[in-house]
Amino acid sequence: MKGVILHGGYGTKLRPLTHTGPKQLIPVANKPISQYVLEDLRNSNIREIAIILGGIHPEKVKEHYENGQKLGVKIQYIHQDEPKGIAHAVSLCEEHVNNEPFIVYLGDNLIKGGIKHFVRKFENSTYDTMILLCKVKKPQQFGVAKFDENGKLIQLIEKPKEPPSNYALTGIYFFKPVIFQMIKQLKPSWRGELEITEAIQLLLENGYKVGYEIVQGWWKDTGTPEDILEANRLVLDELKTEIRGKIENDTSIQGRVTTGKNSIIKENALIRGPAIIGENTTIEPNVYIGPYTSIGNNCTIKKGEIENSIIMDNCTINVNDRITDSLIAPHSKIISNNNTPHGKKFIIGERTHIEL
Repeated sequence: MKGVILHGGYGTKLRPLTHTGPKQLIPVANKPISQYVLEDLRNSNIREIAIILGGIHPEKVKEHYENGQKLGVKIQYIHQDEPKGIAHAVSLCEEHVNNEPFIVYLGDNLIKGGIKHFVRKFENSTYDTMILLCKVKKPQQFGVAKFDENGKLIQLIEKPKEPPSNYALTGIYFFKPVIFQMIKQLKPSWRGELEITEAIQLLLENGYKVGYEIVQGWWKDTGTPEDILEANRLVLDELKTEIRGKIENDTSIQGRVTTGKNSIIKENALIRGPAIIGENTTIEPNVYIGPYTSIGNNCTIKKGEIENSIIMDNCTINVNDRITDSLIAPHSKIISNNNTPHGKKFIIGERTHIEL
């Protein structure tokens, strides 16, 4: 089987974070979201992967993954000039697929436990397509499945005002090459896109076998800051303690904490897990790092309290304050010039400098 990772889209709900890079490279627990996707495919024995690039700094994707060798895969890059829908993106990979079954995996999706067992089910089935569904609270925000009284899938509806079920399509699809024939019959939807739900609906209407599996664990579509912070919490909940940096005397490490190479946690700092500290990062004395916090590489936390937040690479934090529920982009600096403590919430873009 081949793999296809969709790495496009404008990421408008994540601005200003996406002004300087694609949303799929935003880190969760110090790893880009799309790297979890790539590693999931690799761990499912899928080694030939096409990454469909969008128009938001595609060069950063190539810089990070290169030819895929360092992650044990072979990557081909395909450019999508503008976001014309998932089905359009899939149509661009027909040559890459080369008449083999393949998996399409949205690069901003995360799924607990990965897809390895679903891959085996598809390989051992007679399905022409298999979709993964997950029960959600707000199905009107997704493509939604409709079933008959026997539980057979009969229809897929994109973002319905009145959802026929609570089962949403995840961003993971298993296809045989017949899907390309269906895509060629599509016309743009009201959104101006070629909808993958309509292509799968054509398979149903033409008598092809479309199966589904229900995701039993969590699944996250990381389209908003709140989604990313929740994904960070979910991933950190499965963190195992690994101390690779230096911890000075009297430093308190509570719970599951991982620290990277050449990081230093100085005396009287308090790290309360689950939390992850990157490489070459310094946590100064009396700093408090609370649960569900990810701090990237080459950061300096001189003063303050941080909880339930993602601090990306090359940041400096020096505040007499508590930072919570925040996404701080790379090369940002937050400093304080007064001693009045107040909680602050930040979603700021790359190379931002805030003085409080």
